Amino acid sequence: MFWFELLCPVLSLFHLTQGNLVFVSILFRHGDRTPISHYPNDPYKNASYWPVGPGQLTNVGKLQHYGLGQWFRARYQKLLGDTYSKENVYVMSTDVDRTLMSAESNLAGLFPPSGDQVWDPKIQWQPIPVHTTPEKMDKVLAMKKPCPQYDIEKKKYMASPEAQQFLAKYHPLFEYVSQHAGQPVVTPSDLEFIHNTLFIEETNNLTLPDWTQPIYPEPMRTVAAFSFGIAARTPGMKRLKGGPLLDDIVRHMVAKSKQKMKKKKLWIYSAHDTTVSNLLNTLDVFDLHCPPYASSVIIELHEDQDKYYVNVLYKNSTTPHQLNIPGCNFDCPLDQFVSLIKPVTVSDTQWEKECHTHNLFDILPESVEESSFATVVLLTMAVLLSLLLVSLVFYLHKKWRHTPPAHYQRI
Repeated sequence: MFWFELLCPVLSLFHLTQGNLVFVSILFRHGDRTPISHYPNDPYKNASYWPVGPGQLTNVGKLQHYGLGQWFRARYQKLLGDTYSKENVYVMSTDVDRTLMSAESNLAGLFPPSGDQVWDPKIQWQPIPVHTTPEKMDKVLAMKKPCPQYDIEKKKYMASPEAQQFLAKYHPLFEYVSQHAGQPVVTPSDLEFIHNTLFIEETNNLTLPDWTQPIYPEPMRTVAAFSFGIAARTPGMKRLKGGPLLDDIVRHMVAKSKQKMKKKKLWIYSAHDTTVSNLLNTLDVFDLHCPPYASSVIIELHEDQDKYYVNVLYKNSTTPHQLNIPGCNFDCPLDQFVSLIKPVTVSDTQWEKECHTHNLFDILPESVEESSFATVVLLTMAVLLSLLLVSLVFYLHKKWRHTPPAHYQRI
């Protein structure tokens, strides 16, 4: 009875879909980890509390992903077959220990060796390649490659009435946490960092300081959740932050539908809570929350009589949830899906171009841009430049007139 109840949600979702499953893209967050760093007044900042080191995957995290890999094995057995094949599967990860180890733990549950792949009867594991890119060069998963235009877009959003109203509402909370944590807290991301540290310490059965009782988990959790909605809030931010990853996913589905990627069946991305929230935000299906460990965005491609359909699922607990992007329900035709998300997808070359393209109005504060003062500034600069050019021409002309004629001697 237990196993029937466990499998019911999985089976019911299959009944909702059309045709045969032909390709799956999976993005997941790493598993349980230690704090990346500590606030100055943290009573648990001593390394003895965290023997594996800062920001590292714990044994609990390894088990979380091993179990998730087994869940994927049960769900996609028919698609993947019994054994691992490099022709069928491709795995990417950010260049961070905990995401690389999460991918490897997940693959251990997803592809236990069988038949000829067993290289030692005592070891139920096989090595599977995981591909990565240095963080500062990674715009797809880490999303940390520098993008000046994105920085401008985010600055403009943070100056918007929506963001300013939120910051004003929680300003007393920021001041309270700053005082007790021993470090400045001025943005939602600053607060999310401390909230996350407290969450990890609580999870490890450590008693939190008394000063946290009035504010943890709420309202700190609300602000932390808001921080995950900031990075890809506006259309421009969605395009520059989540656009490259979404473009990667869409290109694979389109290639599969055109028989240009016949053998590939599964593409896995191992990344972070911010990657999960940014992808969901870019798809316009993100409900403000802190993505939990091993949470997964699953995008399935189905085929029925030469027509292709897309389904988006979010697994943040034992049961995957159906997500409908605005303008299209479950079993969304691939062409329609591609058309709907086109404004927020961007190719590698176009991303590079857009990231380094900005103008004076982008640099000005939003309140200035909307006023006539911006026009006055530009006109003043134009007049000053014109005067400078006139002065230069006058100076050169005067110097030329007073230059004595040159005398040449015959030779």
